[in-house]
Amino acid sequence: MSCAAVVSPASAGTVPFDQWVAERAERFEAAAQRMLPSVDAAPRRLHEAMRYAVLDGGKRVRPLLVFAGGEMTGAEDEALDRAALAVEYVHAYSLAHDDMPCMDNDVLRRGKPTVHVAFDEATAILAGDALQAEAFKVLAEGTLPAAQAASLMRELAQASGTTGMCGGQAIDLAAVGNMNMTFAELERMHRMKTGALLKASVLMGALSGQAALLTESTREALARYGDAIGLAFQVVDDILDVEASSADLGKTSGKDAAHGKPTYVSVLGIEAAKAWSLRLRAQALESLNGLGPRAARLRELADFMVCRTH
Repeated sequence: MSCAAVVSPASAGTVPFDQWVAERAERFEAAAQRMLPSVDAAPRRLHEAMRYAVLDGGKRVRPLLVFAGGEMTGAEDEALDRAALAVEYVHAYSLAHDDMPCMDNDVLRRGKPTVHVAFDEATAILAGDALQAEAFKVLAEGTLPAAQAASLMRELAQASGTTGMCGGQAIDLAAVGNMNMTFAELERMHRMKTGALLKASVLMGALSGQAALLTESTREALARYGDAIGLAFQVVDDILDVEASSADLGKTSGKDAAHGKPTYVSVLGIEAAKAWSLRLRAQALESLNGLGPRAARLRELADFMVCRTH
């Protein structure tokens, strides 16, 4: 089975997927430009670093998942803007910190110098810290009822903390040089480090809309989708780290092997890793069965995330 063999068909009565992606990415960029702290306000250098970390780069996969999840529950655009900003702020802060010499020690991200290279290490730390705070501030200042906003904050906090992204990164750092990591251990690490925030993006989009449309069965289906697509995204990342160039990726290729990091490729082999990514994609699509046309963008995003070449 190949990516081309099972690409989701275009949804009738909707704009083409590529156009939807471009429109949503443009909307996100405009919201971020507007709502990030201004470089005209002190401390200017910190604000400049925060904006550098977030703006003008990346595939915006997490915001796109937020917007697609919001279509499941008829969420308003303003609420989805805030959820998308919050999750991308957390992602951007994690990249600023992960790229530093004390962690992954990388110099290229999103096709430009990493934050600590463009500014300095102390500013990169502070920019990440401030973006994490801004993520919860942007959710708190929206127009959703307090209980609904709190549910979004809870989802983001759980995906970001020791049971999610930070915990996964700690396991990743401890695993450097351990080329005997089992498949189960690798999967647990990536469910936390990468998958948790991707899954939260889908759920935060759905939680931003009408509670009556988010039944327990629908939430469970979206969670299964998020689990599967979150892992698939990481498997593809590991494959591209081997097969794609730094220019295509916008970040340093081959760094996992150079740093002695266990990956899906090192544990499974390249062909088995590719097959696993497609099985995870099939699981993600299967989880959406029965959810109808509202899930169309999530189906298309599964293709977008797994069949990418950079």
